[in-house]
Amino acid sequence: MELNQYDIVLVNLDPTIGSEIKKTRPCIIISPNEMNKYLSTTVIAPMTTSSKSYPTRIKIKHNGKTGWIVVDQIRTVDKQRIIKVLGKMTKPEIKEVKLVIKEAFVD
Repeated sequence: MELNQYDIVLVNLDPTIGSEIKKTRPCIIISPNEMNKYLSTTVIAPMTTSSKSYPTRIKIKHNGKTGWIVVDQIRTVDKQRIIKVLGKMTKPEIKEVKLVIKEAFVD
């Protein structure tokens, strides 16, 4: 399965510990295509439908639902956890994700 940065993928996040986001859920691929092509892992940000408005959460519409990309729970997963590709983010959504990642982890 070809995985590209900013694809929306269905990922089995279990088992988890404590406050980590769990279950099988949509996630955004954060890692660049070069990493996705050659490594057996990929970096993802999980999505949830229940969230408060935090600076590290980005509102997104997917599959007719409003959800949130949880940038504060970015993690690396083995590609075996990825069940299927569900879609791709829009350019405005990608721009916002880049901005939030930069504000949270770079600046």
